[in-house]
Order: sequence, then structure tokens, then C-alpha cells
Amino acid sequence: MHNLVSLNSGVCASDGFYADGISAGLKPNGAKDMAFIYSDVECEVASVFTTNKMCAAPIKHFRSMGSFKTNFVLINSKNANAMTGKKGITDISEILSTCKNVTNPIMSSTGVIGVRLPKEKIINGIKLFDFTKKEPNSAASAIMTTDTFSKEIAYKVELEDGSSFKIGAMAKGAGMINPAMATMLCFITTDAKVSQSEMQSILDETTKKTFNAASVDGDTSTNDTVLILSNGKSGAYEKEAFKEALFKIMHFLALEMVRDGEGATKLVTYNVTGAKDDREAEVVAKALSDSLLMKTALFGEDPNWGRIASTVGASGAESNEESLTISFNEHCVYEKGTLYFDESMEEKCALVMKKDRFTIFCDLGIGTGNFEAYGCDLGHEYVKINADYRT
Repeated sequence: MHNLVSLNSGVCASDGFYADGISAGLKPNGAKDMAFIYSDVECEVASVFTTNKMCAAPIKHFRSMGSFKTNFVLINSKNANAMTGKKGITDISEILSTCKNVTNPIMSSTGVIGVRLPKEKIINGIKLFDFTKKEPNSAASAIMTTDTFSKEIAYKVELEDGSSFKIGAMAKGAGMINPAMATMLCFITTDAKVSQSEMQSILDETTKKTFNAASVDGDTSTNDTVLILSNGKSGAYEKEAFKEALFKIMHFLALEMVRDGEGATKLVTYNVTGAKDDREAEVVAKALSDSLLMKTALFGEDPNWGRIASTVGASGAESNEESLTISFNEHCVYEKGTLYFDESMEEKCALVMKKDRFTIFCDLGIGTGNFEAYGCDLGHEYVKINADYRT
């Protein structure tokens, strides 16, 4: 058995990790726009990146490094350094070459696409970094773009033999979020003594049911990145405990991103069961979380169960109206051909739709496949934000 204890120190929870955020002048009004994560010993690295074919320069630069250890990550907001060609990669190399006393530094970026990095501002910003600082809140704030709040979480994992390790994270994400990784940056630090290969395998598996299950608007970014850095300083590790802690961290951050969806007022879980297999359940759940008709119905607080049925049928997964069941929380509106959506039921479901969190259940009644996806509503504020994003 193991025990998870919540901590409030984010990416600085694990022994040997430091972080802070500063203002380099990329954002107006002195807002923080650059952050670092530093470990006092080298770290194993596991990563997951966007599926977008137009992936940004930081991802290309990372991949060009091959297999390596690092102890430093540089993150900037406001500028994505995407669609900047070979010059964008060269800019990263020039910036990172100015970083002193670090090993194989990594750079990650988020913001506007198609603009070269302001190299001088970033290089001057690096000079302000203090590697003795543990300011996780400051770092988490510096990486935000349209986020309305920072996203952090950490645990101490106590193992049965009395040993323990820590794992913490920060993330950003609120728009361009699609269930093929979310539009996001996520940085996870741990002092667990875990091998790179096992850490990568666990990360790949965990991503499927966390960040790959989240949708705000159905768009996949050029910069999506998840990095885990493990410095092994605790000397402790247990696979199942690590898997549970990592899932809890990534699941929490995925839900926080959906909750913070640009202009969002509702966080909705789409629980799909009874599919032919897990893959078909995933197809249906993601179709529901990604549907614009569903998102606008959520915004209007309209329990339009017909949109759910239509989306299930259009998803391509095996389904039919004689085996389908649909519920809003505990209220069943349709069950295997029988309709329960009378005036009284509509009132009950309308009250559910007014909540800021609820679950829509779909039982396809065909097999044992299941999957949960997460979505939000889409309203006027989303349009306002994204109609004028570059300013």
C-alpha cells in the first residue's frame, strides 16, 4: 500500500528543483512572461508532443537532441515560435547558448504563431533568473496566455517500506484544446528514482485518458508539450504508486484546463459505457466533447438530449436506438427506445444544466467498452477572445 499527501509547492515540491517567473517585456504592463525550471542534478526526460503536423520550433529543437539528460527548462509565453522555419530553431540555439551552468537546456514556448522570438528580450530575461529560488506560483503565472488562473498540483508519495518520493506539476491551457493532446504546456518534476524508459511508457499511457480526453474547441495547437523531469534524488520508487500519482496530477490539470476554457462556464464529463470496445467508447466520448452543437446547448443550458443521440450516431461507432441509454447525472431521459423526457424530466435536467459541473452518461448497450472525455460550453466570450487574440 502507498499513501498520497497533497502539497502546495507545485514544480518545486520535489527535492532539488527550483523555479521562478520574471517579466522580460514580452507581455505589456510588466506581466510575467518567462519562467524556468532548474534541477541541481541532471534529470531523465520523458515527453509527449502535439500531433499537429505544423509542430513548433521548440519541439523540432528538442527532437533534434536525441537521447539526453537535462537540468534546465526555459519557458516563454506570448510567442509560440511556430511556423518560423529553420530560423526559429536557430533562434532557440542562440538563446540557449547564453544559459550558463546548465546541461542540455530545453526551451518551450506558447503564444502567437508566425512571429520570430524577440531574442534580445529573452536573453536579457535569462540574466534575471536566480536558480536558488523556489517560486512555483510565479513560474506557473508566467507561462499563462489566455488562462484566467494558474494550474498547479503536487503530491508526496509515501511507500509501504517507509520511503517516499514527490511529484509536482504546473500547466497552462485554456483555448485551442482538442482531444489529441490539449493545447497546453505541462511540466512535471519528480525526485522518484524511475528509469527514462519506464517513465516514458507510463506517460504515454496516462496521456490517453487525461490530456487526450479534454476538449474546449476542437483545435490542436502547434506547441502542445508534456515534459517529465526526474532527478532521482529521493532514491525511492514504486511503479503502481508512481502511475497513480501521475494520473491524479495529469487528470486534475486536464480538468482545470477545460474548466478554464476560454469563456467557459461549465465542465462536463461524458461517460460512455457499453460500447463494442474501449476504442469505440473513446470515439463516441470525444465526438460528444468536441461537438459544437453540444457546446452551444451547454452554454444555453438546454437539455437537448437529441443532440447527444445524433452525435453518438454520427460518430461512426456501432450504436442503435434500441440499445442506447442517455442520462443527465442521475436523470435518465431515454432508455433503449423508451422516452422519459416529459415536462417534469425536462425541468430536472434543466437544473442539472445550470450546474458548473455535471456528467452526461451514454450507455450504448452493445459491449463492455468505456471511456470518459471532458468538455465545456462555448459562448460569446470565446468568440470575443479569439477574434482579437493577437492583441
